Amino acid sequence: MKLFQQMLVATASIGLISPFAAQASDVLNLEGMNDYNRSKKSSSKRFDNKTFNNQVNEGLATLKDSVDGLEAQQPFFDAGSFSDTTTLDGKAVFSVGSVDTEGAKDGVAEGYTGKLITAYTYQMNLNTSFTGDDNLYVRLKAGNHDGWSDKKTPYNTYLSAAKGSPAEAVVVDKMWYTMPVGEKSTIWVGPKIENYYMHGTTPSIYKPVLKAFTLGGNAAAYGASTSPGAGWTYSADNGFALSSNFTSKDGHTKGMLTDESAVSWATQVGFTKPQYSVSAIVNMKYDDWEDSYFQTADGKQRTFGDRNSTNIGLRGWWRPENTGTATPSVSLGFDTSETDAPGNSNTTAYFVGLTWQDIINADDRIGVAFGQPQKHEDDTVDPFLYEVYYDYKVNDSVTVTPAIFGGTSKNGDGAEVDMTGYVVNTTFKF
Repeated sequence: MKLFQQMLVATASIGLISPFAAQASDVLNLEGMNDYNRSKKSSSKRFDNKTFNNQVNEGLATLKDSVDGLEAQQPFFDAGSFSDTTTLDGKAVFSVGSVDTEGAKDGVAEGYTGKLITAYTYQMNLNTSFTGDDNLYVRLKAGNHDGWSDKKTPYNTYLSAAKGSPAEAVVVDKMWYTMPVGEKSTIWVGPKIENYYMHGTTPSIYKPVLKAFTLGGNAAAYGASTSPGAGWTYSADNGFALSSNFTSKDGHTKGMLTDESAVSWATQVGFTKPQYSVSAIVNMKYDDWEDSYFQTADGKQRTFGDRNSTNIGLRGWWRPENTGTATPSVSLGFDTSETDAPGNSNTTAYFVGLTWQDIINADDRIGVAFGQPQKHEDDTVDPFLYEVYYDYKVNDSVTVTPAIFGGTSKNGDGAEVDMTGYVVNTTFKF
């Protein structure tokens, strides 16, 4: 009986446990867990080539996306560098040379005669557009060309690349703003600008070594000074251009267009085609405005006490259709000036500039220029100035320019001065 009772209890217990066991098996899937554990043990001990390749491919795909993103941004950085509205370019010029002035009586000029001078200029140009059509131009410049200044080496030997700066500090050299008015007109305004930047016609295509030969002869008609000013330019589709502008010396301290601040008012008319250009300018200068890098000592004398001058300049240039030939491009200039001062104060000047492009090597340039500096009609010495140079382009960024220049002028005693200069300019553009 006891045995029978024990069998009944055991059978009942098994019946009660079986459902729970079945449910536990369904939920836990013990066999599946065993299979998983076995696979984990196996994978931890063996290199899975397929998995590794997949991971590497995914990493390469991510890297490619990053590179593609950088390439997409490259034009932006090339155009703006540090800003989406401002572009920057610039140059550095190393100058090494000497000037001999035989017959010079000027103490400063004598001190620099025959000495080897080394100097530099560093320039940065920033152009900012706010609408896509306007432009804010700022030029930063520094240099130590004291030995090449018009005061230290007179007689028109001031280099076009020269720049003197107090303590070699970087200064704001130019600053102005331009914006279109309609489709053909542009207005200019700025606290540091010169007349010739606001003209509608380029007066000369000759690239000079001497500052005297800029603008087809930097005499009274085109001579200017960095000052507050404003102007207007009209450019037609057929090549005709008209401009009028003014600058006022010391306008930031003595007021604009006042008797205390000398004023230069220039009006230019010109016509330009791809192969040639002609232009004429009238520059009225008031209250003893004095400037020019292309002049004699007597031609410079324009300070007679609140005197005004009328300055007329004629310019023209022509270039051949093809470079690399014996035919040069030609730039011409003629200036006349009349001052309402007692005595004879009229002056004349002329300029001739010749350029051979690609004549020896591609992208090279040979330049020859000569002319008569702004001469007083009573000058006893016939002044003359010349330069010859060769531009050798090392690459797109570096150009080496050896040059010889010289001529004849007059010293403070009225005697003739013969001058000869040598210089090598190395220009780095960026």
